[in-house]
This record gives sequence, C-alpha cells and structure tokens, in this order.
Amino acid sequence: MSNINKSTVLLLISFFLLAYILPLGVRDLVVPDETRYAEVPREMIAGGDWTTPHINGLRYFEKPVMGYWVHAASLKAFGENNFAVRFPSALSVGLSAVLIFLLMRNAGRREDEEDGFYTLVAPLIFLSCFEVFGVGNTAVLDNLFSFFLTATIAWFFLASEAVPGSRREKIRLLASGVFCGFAFLTKGFLALAVPVLTLAPYLILERRYKDLFRMSWLPILTAVIVSAPWGIMIHLKEPDFWHFFFWNEHIRRFLADNAQHRESFWFFFLTAPAMFISWTFVAPAAVRGIAAQFPGGDSKNRLLRVSLCWLALPFLFFSLSRGKLLTYILPCFPPFAILMASGLRHRFKTSGPNRLFQGGTAVTAILFAVILLAFPLVQFFGFNGFRPFRESWKVMMVINGLAFFVLLCVWSLKSRHLRVKLLLFGTAPLFFFFIVHFTLPDLTREVKSPGPILEKYRQSVTRDNIIISDENSLRAVCWYLKRSDVYILGGSGEMNYGLTYPDAHGRQLDVKAAADLIRKNPGKTILVARVRNAAKWQSQFPTPVFQDQNGPTGYVFWRY
Repeated sequence: MSNINKSTVLLLISFFLLAYILPLGVRDLVVPDETRYAEVPREMIAGGDWTTPHINGLRYFEKPVMGYWVHAASLKAFGENNFAVRFPSALSVGLSAVLIFLLMRNAGRREDEEDGFYTLVAPLIFLSCFEVFGVGNTAVLDNLFSFFLTATIAWFFLASEAVPGSRREKIRLLASGVFCGFAFLTKGFLALAVPVLTLAPYLILERRYKDLFRMSWLPILTAVIVSAPWGIMIHLKEPDFWHFFFWNEHIRRFLADNAQHRESFWFFFLTAPAMFISWTFVAPAAVRGIAAQFPGGDSKNRLLRVSLCWLALPFLFFSLSRGKLLTYILPCFPPFAILMASGLRHRFKTSGPNRLFQGGTAVTAILFAVILLAFPLVQFFGFNGFRPFRESWKVMMVINGLAFFVLLCVWSLKSRHLRVKLLLFGTAPLFFFFIVHFTLPDLTREVKSPGPILEKYRQSVTRDNIIISDENSLRAVCWYLKRSDVYILGGSGEMNYGLTYPDAHGRQLDVKAAADLIRKNPGKTILVARVRNAAKWQSQFPTPVFQDQNGPTGYVFWRY
C-alpha cells in the first residue's frame, strides 16, 4: 500500500471518529424520534419482554423488533445515556462505509495503486454526504435498516461474481439472506422491495435470466428462517400485530390518501440536491466517466451497472409512495458513492480534472461562502425576530466551521495533485460536521429537547409521584424519569393504538379527568407538557405549588 493510501485510510478513520463517534453524547435527545428509540429498548430491558415493543407500558406496533434489540444491546454495553442511544446509527454508517470499500476493492485490481486510492475515496464520499451525516448522528432506525439493505445487496452482488455453484457463492448468498432477514425485522416488507428492485433488473440487464431463480431461493429461505422465530412469537403473543403493521405501516403509509407525511412525486427530486451535498455540484463531472465504463464486461463495469439500478430504481419507488420522509432515500447513498468514485476515477485517469469538477468545486465554495456571509447577519440583526445563538462561542464555532469548509474547497481548486484535490474536497465538511454537535440553535434545543428540565428534577421525582404528560413530551418523560406508568393528557398521537387495549383503560385523560386526578392527589402530582398546551389547560387546573419551564416555546414542569 502506497503512503498516500495509508494516509487516506488514516484520514477516513479520523473523519468517522470526529464526525460520527466522539461527539455523539454531547447533544440532548430530541423528541419524538430519539426519545422513542431510547425508551422502547429501555422498557425491554426493565420489563424483560423482548418480544413485544412498548412505550409507557403500552403496545407499540409501528416497527418490528430488531432495531430495538440493537439499541438495547447498546444501552446494556454503554449505559442509559445519549451516546448509547445514538451509537447504533453511527456504527451502521461506519459498517456501510466498510461494505462500500469491499465492493470497490472486489471490483478493482488490488495491485493497481490508482484503484486502491479510489477504493478509499468511495467511503469518503459516502461519509461526507450531508444526509448520511445528519441521519447517522440521530437515533432513528433508518441507518440500521439502510446498513442491512446495503449488506443484503452487497453480498448478493459479490455472490454473483463468484463461480456459479461454488462454496464461496453459497456462503455469500447465505450472508445476503441473513442481512435481508435482519432488515425485515427492522422495518418490515421494504426489506424485500429494495433488494428485488435492485438485483432483479441487474440480473436481467446482465442476461442472467436463470440466475433470477437459481440464486434467489437460498437468500429468500435464509431470510425467512432468520425472521420466522420472532414473527411467530409475536403472532402468538399479539395476534393483531401483523394486521396492524402491514396495513398501517405499509399500505396506509405508502398508498393511502391519508398517508402519513404525504408529499408530491417530485419531493425527493427537489430535496435530493441538498441531501447529497457536498458532492451535488461535482456529480456531473463523474457522469461521463460512468457512461464510458457502463458497457464493459469486467467486474468494475458490473459494479457500475448494479449501482445504477440500486440508486435509480429504489429512488423512483420511494418517489411513487404517497408518504415521504427524507430518510427514506438513505439506501441510495452507498450506490451514489460507488458511482461517483468510479466515474471520477475514469475521468481523472483519462483527462485529469475537467472543468465540470473544477466548476462544481467552485459552486460549492461559493454556496458556503454565501452562507458564511449570511450567518452573522442573521445572528446579529435577526430574521423575523430569530437569532440562532445566545452564546458568542457558538457563533464563532459555526463561522469557523463554514470558513474551514470554504477554505478547503478553495485549496482543492488550486491543488495540482489529483488525489490531494479529491481528499481536500472530501474532507471539507469535517470541521463543520464536528461543531454541529455543539451548536444546535437555541430555539431547536428549547422546542425539541425537554431533557434538561427533566434531568434537573429527576432526583426529586419518586415512585409515589403521579405523572401527567402530553403526547409530545411522553417519550422523554418516560426515558428521563424511568417511568412507564405516565398518564397521557389530550391527544394520543402514535400511542392511539396501544390505548385501545383493555389493560390501557384510564391511561388517557381529558382535561376534566386530569384536574380531578390532581385534586385527589395533592402534593403528589406532576405535569410535564409543552408550554402552549399547559397554557390552554392552566385555567382548569388547581394552582401549581411549583412551576418551571425551559423557555417560552419549550416545556413546563409543574408540581401540584
């Protein structure tokens, strides 16, 4: 391995540690997602029920169980803290980067120093995309699911490169099936849709029609064997799970007129450019290199073709669904990184950095220079009354992060060494990624993070206290106060289904019932809710003996 490739490996490891691992625990958990994926595993550990997911002691059937198991393992390993809650997401990003490296390495010539370098560039492209970073530092199941899908597709593709019928092919197909089963246990039937949409068209494109059936049965059978034990257990224990999960989380979410997070067909097309930054504007430089390699017959060309299917067809599939979230297209980022690295390798090898790459780098630098200039204006003069930070050190950190980004883009533009040019551009967001952990806007922390006010009074809350919470605060209340017996006041949100069971009777309160409960338990009742909700209810409740809140748009902590 050449010195520059050794340096690139060190750079990749440093990038991952600084952007994804070391600062994971510094931010408070945000509602509702992070507190949800903290609380369900906590209740699994506390209650010993590893089959049925619960929140606040209520059945929660929106996802299968694998993601909760992984998060529970992290809590057991690192303790019940912010780092442990987010670690599975960050680790999934790192493991996905390793799989991208393995795919590129398998397709390249190991003795070719140039191929070795671009084998490392592909994971760097992946790690430096803004959506990968944003979701990779957040406790949601999308990263874990995307990693399992990446592993499913990667091992199937590697099996397709092995000698048909060989032991190596079978082992790789088994690995593909195992990860497909894990993906199914994380998010359900999408685990089948994305690999099929990728691999079936690829095999047809390769005219390997017999392999559609010859290679498919083993991973499908393996996936069924992996997912069947829990699937049967949950059916025996909670017969309504599969009915609710299939119709609510698949049919209604993706096809129904009242689909959750409904957006137009063009939603991902319009938002993707921002998600693929910082590589959005240099992507055209790779297109000609991709097109030139597409028709070939060696492993590099086949990897390009499967990556194109992997990027385009799932992207279209998610665009056709009526319900959309930005995290849905996360499985499209590994093939994007492979295509970008392969296309740039070909272009740089044949003609050096062309005007498209230089122009894309310049546009990226200009974009962040504009943001750098605009940020102090918003901070010091406000925008519709909004100022991001009260502390001056956070302002300086953001300015330095943006300046570092622009500086490295300019340095990349001026560099004459092709590899250095790529590495400078790829690492440009690193300092910005690092400082984001410490510089969430004050309003975001106030609205999305009730953790500080709950931790402030956690020691004074005893098991005898009766806790009432609105649905927005519920998961955080359960997590920080270590309770699963909280009364829900007002709307039930995603708790609605769990509240329909007989054993949940009385857990949801209207305002009158809450007021009665407070009066019957003087000195023992606590209310945690959004400020705006508490303001609506205040006139109908007794006067609290103690009141605190974390801001005018945040959360209240009232004792009665």
